[in-house]
Amino acid sequence: MTRSAKGRATASMTRRGFTSLVAVALAAGLSVLSPVEASAQASGTAQKIADHFASVKTMMGEFVQFGPRGEQTGGKFYIDRPGKIRFNYEDPSPMRVIADGKSVVIGNRKLKTWDIYPLSKTPLNLLLGNRIDLSTKMVRGVKEEADLTTIVLGDKNMFGDSTITMMFDPKTYDLRQWTITDAQGKDTSVMIFNVKTGVPLDDKVFAIPYDEIRNRGAR
Repeated sequence: MTRSAKGRATASMTRRGFTSLVAVALAAGLSVLSPVEASAQASGTAQKIADHFASVKTMMGEFVQFGPRGEQTGGKFYIDRPGKIRFNYEDPSPMRVIADGKSVVIGNRKLKTWDIYPLSKTPLNLLLGNRIDLSTKMVRGVKEEADLTTIVLGDKNMFGDSTITMMFDPKTYDLRQWTITDAQGKDTSVMIFNVKTGVPLDDKVFAIPYDEIRNRGAR
């Protein structure tokens, strides 16, 4: 098998594995629990996993994204905690997503358009925070299984019915994927792989072109 063929086969297996993971998670019934129930289920092990993830200040790797209509895209991602993330989607997608700690922008390089939102009003703010305290009211559910620890976070005061679900390997504490569910119940899932942590990242990676956004009157 050639290197390129092997790479395609690996990517295909990875995506199939991701789809199976989502199916297993849904079959397990990741229903939203009340804060009291969630706190009761948040064991010391789950908190250790959350603490480990929050302690990783920088991270980069590859991702596969599954949209609410089943569409698939991939690319590279970069995280610099707190508050910074960037998704570079592979061609032919023209999209870029950048958070600089204050705002999140979604850019279309082809149309040269930008949409901008306060980071604090999106569930990404929970993913990128310095601390995930599983005793707080933002925890909507914690589920621990032999091969998967799932943490559901949301803040009705900030995000309404939107939530972010993070799935971790309970042995390595590594983040496998996250799913953002919007107020309409539509899911966007991101699986990450080939991850490197503790890497130096230039601030320019997370620079938002505010001048261009203002000039084009983005909302």
